[in-house]
Amino acid sequence: MQDFLQFTLENIRAGGTFMSWLEKRRLEWAPLIAARLRLLIEGKSFILICDSERSWYEEYFLKNINAKSNRPLVPIFSLSSLCNKNIQSKEDILLLNDLLDVAFPNGFVYFYIGSGLDKKSNIAKSKDDSLLWVFDEELQNSFYLSSKDENLDEKLISMYKLFDKSLEAILFSKVSI
Repeated sequence: MQDFLQFTLENIRAGGTFMSWLEKRRLEWAPLIAARLRLLIEGKSFILICDSERSWYEEYFLKNINAKSNRPLVPIFSLSSLCNKNIQSKEDILLLNDLLDVAFPNGFVYFYIGSGLDKKSNIAKSKDDSLLWVFDEELQNSFYLSSKDENLDEKLISMYKLFDKSLEAILFSKVSI
């Protein structure tokens, strides 16, 4: 069984120039993704949240994550499909967390992609084990990106591809985490 960090490096290099930017950030990426995918393997569901500018990415992610017929379905759901309410206050977030605790008795992890200034980011920030791909705000246990990066969309697609390959490798015990 291969080490996750080595697996990550090999897949970044195999991705060519499309993923080359991730090579120098692999030491940030690998531990974060391994830790959160471990939670998925342990039975927790992922609740995907994207800011309004990344609604296209949320659709892309959800359309593709369970599209492969040769692997088990993974429990990744869109928050907007579960609760289409405008959640803004701390009380709303607490009520949402209570609802999701009941709906997902094995637990859940927020997976937020978007601006750290967006009100939706506060939902994900309410839980310590959230997976955050956050723009313009450096947070502990998150992957930082700049919203001003002209290649941001391409980087998000490459991150999805590496996330998907990592998930598959973990599901089929090709790597150790």
